[in-house]
Amino acid sequence: MRRARRTLAATVTLAVASSMLTGCFEEASPHDAVRDFLVGWQTEDYDLAAGRTDGDLATVRKALSDAKLELDAASFRFKITKIDMTGEESKADFHAEVDLGENNPLWKYDGVLPLHLVDGSWKVRWSPSVLHPQLKEGQRFAVDTEPTARQPVVDRAGDPLQSDTVLYVAGVYPAKLGDNAEEVVAQLSKETGYAQDRLLSRVRSSPPDKFVPLVTFGRSRYQAIQTKLEAIAGIKIEQQEQPVNPDAPRQIVGTVSALTPETEQKLGGPQRAGDSVGKSGLQQAYQDYLTGSTQTKVITLDLKTGRQVAQLEEWPGRQNVSVKTTIDRATQAAAEQAVADTETSALVAVHRDTGEILAVGTKGLHQERDALAGKFPAGTAFSIVAADALLKEGVSPKQRLACPQERTVGGAKFVHVGQPTGVTTSATFQENFAKGCVTALASLARRVTADRLTASAKAFGMEQPWRLPLKSFSGTLPSLSSDADKAKAIAGQNVEVSPLSMALVAATVASGTWRPPVLVTEPKSPDPAAEPVPAIQPPPVAMDPKVRAALTAMMRVGAAGTPAQGGKGKVYGVTASAGSEQSWFVGWQGDVAIAVLAKNYDAGAVAGSFFAGLGNPS
Repeated sequence: MRRARRTLAATVTLAVASSMLTGCFEEASPHDAVRDFLVGWQTEDYDLAAGRTDGDLATVRKALSDAKLELDAASFRFKITKIDMTGEESKADFHAEVDLGENNPLWKYDGVLPLHLVDGSWKVRWSPSVLHPQLKEGQRFAVDTEPTARQPVVDRAGDPLQSDTVLYVAGVYPAKLGDNAEEVVAQLSKETGYAQDRLLSRVRSSPPDKFVPLVTFGRSRYQAIQTKLEAIAGIKIEQQEQPVNPDAPRQIVGTVSALTPETEQKLGGPQRAGDSVGKSGLQQAYQDYLTGSTQTKVITLDLKTGRQVAQLEEWPGRQNVSVKTTIDRATQAAAEQAVADTETSALVAVHRDTGEILAVGTKGLHQERDALAGKFPAGTAFSIVAADALLKEGVSPKQRLACPQERTVGGAKFVHVGQPTGVTTSATFQENFAKGCVTALASLARRVTADRLTASAKAFGMEQPWRLPLKSFSGTLPSLSSDADKAKAIAGQNVEVSPLSMALVAATVASGTWRPPVLVTEPKSPDPAAEPVPAIQPPPVAMDPKVRAALTAMMRVGAAGTPAQGGKGKVYGVTASAGSEQSWFVGWQGDVAIAVLAKNYDAGAVAGSFFAGLGNPS
């Protein structure tokens, strides 16, 4: 589709330019011949072009048609730059732009059309040099390409996050096909679904003694079609190893497939057989970086020997590079093990001082769609953010609060699950925070303004447009227009968050500064193929030191004596409910901050297993 649009646009451009130029010359000038020849060549009206030459019509038509095939060109575009005339001789200079395929530069060159009068009409003096000044009799164009192997996605230590797998590439040696190229290509097209004309163009545009990859298969697809491929005379199979088998976190790394007719049509050139295409995760988001672009040369070949005569142009292609992530293998292994016994859970671990994502482990959830970009009720885990606002408003951690089974605030009803009917206990704000007493926390709604709650939420990263190459969700807080709204927010009932956003909340308290998440450190600039992202990351936001000290103490109490404190070393955090089935643990140990979301399972137990498996207490 891209090729068709380019060709049409080029045709219109020359037609308009030609009509304008026509009025600048008298009828007896050579301009009409030059114009008709170039328009005919550009629009593939080879009869029009050939009729404006002194050559054999069939020979000229074939030469122009072959040039398009030999270059595997999407389109030609020409501009007349100068016409000189001396008596019955004339010379026209023109500028050519040949589209060799999307993502490749245009091949630009300057050509010359010699003309002379034949029976009173101007004719282009035909020779192969009309097509290009360096093309001579007995020669043809060819395009020599060298695709580069796909680079890997790597962890923070530079080790690949995927293993090699074998791809099967069906191709041909053009010189060995003789006159059977069209038949061979027709059979391959029938069995694979690739467009016959595109396959044939690749064969005819390539050096005859070089293997031309045409179609790539994964193992299962190849095994299903192997017998049919082997029955096509002239088809050869080469095996290629490419780093496409993802390691954990598999859905973050993403999957890769061989090029298919559908993906080829979508992507356009210069992707060719042997190339691989990222289908998800970072493999898809950084497709252009990982694959780079094909090294391309336009050359001329001797028709008899098939040897290269001259190189007309060369493009080295864009260098492909590996994508370095912040994933830490040991942390990822601990996350995978921690969620293994659950049915539905997600664990995101980040470095407390940098916001770098160290691990994403899930069971029954998707690592990108749920762990990074999921929208879940925050529940009382949001009380960490609310506590920041309340402490700034002067609420003391030692203030005593009643914790009844039920309480109504501003017309909104709150129920503390697990509290016996008719029983009201009294405890400090710190203690109610630690055990997640919804009714006690909601009662503080009148002690904090809506603006203060909203400001704290934003300071902890909520609704911030951070820059991440994969889909993610920073959280949302509704407009707080009443005490009921504020109470619901403190209890996390009208707040949505993702496990990633809550891991960053834990990191904020642990380090004293909120920082946006980081998943990829190299390349430095976002990939143009990635999700749309802001041009600038939001800046870090430092906590009030006194508030942080108080909140750290509250979160130490929140983790003490719970399953989260399963290993050695101090753990800080809170275990919170988010409805009858979902629970959160948000906290940290040492320099690793985490958020765990679990369904019908104790999120604190998952956190405890993770910290024990990490084996790095402090």
